[in-house]
Amino acid sequence: MEPTARYEDVEIPLEEPQHGLTAVSGVLGVPEWWPTGARIGVVIAHAGGRDQNDPVVAGLHRGLTERKILALRFNFPFAEAKRPRPDPVAVLERTFRAAVTVLGRDATAAPAHLFIGGIGLGAQVAAQAAARLRASGVFLIGYPLHTRDRPNQNVKADPLYRLVSPLLFLQGSRDRYCNLDALRSTLTRVGTVKALHVVEHADGHMAAPKRSGRTQDEITQELLGALDAWFQQVVQS
Repeated sequence: MEPTARYEDVEIPLEEPQHGLTAVSGVLGVPEWWPTGARIGVVIAHAGGRDQNDPVVAGLHRGLTERKILALRFNFPFAEAKRPRPDPVAVLERTFRAAVTVLGRDATAAPAHLFIGGIGLGAQVAAQAAARLRASGVFLIGYPLHTRDRPNQNVKADPLYRLVSPLLFLQGSRDRYCNLDALRSTLTRVGTVKALHVVEHADGHMAAPKRSGRTQDEITQELLGALDAWFQQVVQS
């Protein structure tokens, strides 16, 4: 019987206990025949108010693994403890960096190319954590650029200006926390190589209203295609 992709439950130790926890849980997707091919590894973080089992995160995680990419999804401490409010930024960043170390725990099977990202809050944390990680690229899904429906208020663009790795935005056309005109204007001031993929009818959580005719699976497949194509472009550049 030929080997198939496998999914391993992993524990990610925390630098300091949070909510009585010393570790958070994650799922590592290991593709068949790993480590061969391009040896791409991906870490993806969930949004606020969600966890690693969010349908978009879980769907991307499985889809990437099936495309022969080593993929990790994980919980932030607040999600592991089932707390409604996100942890302080410093805690989120430390957890993200700790999750990245899981991909390199076996030096003989570590990815040659590391891509980090997330959705919503997870995208914000990935952008901030990238300053201390050697990533081949950073992907941001539903990045919350500003206050809801107010593109000129509480703009969270500073982490983007510090990025040096290639950057991919995947934004919904109905995202009320990221006006596309405001984002395009912001990107003119981002110095690194960047790209934008707009998902029609989707909101910040990559969900579309029924009247649009778009299903969640269709949107997830679009995200997978855009991510995979971008990974290959970055690796080959």
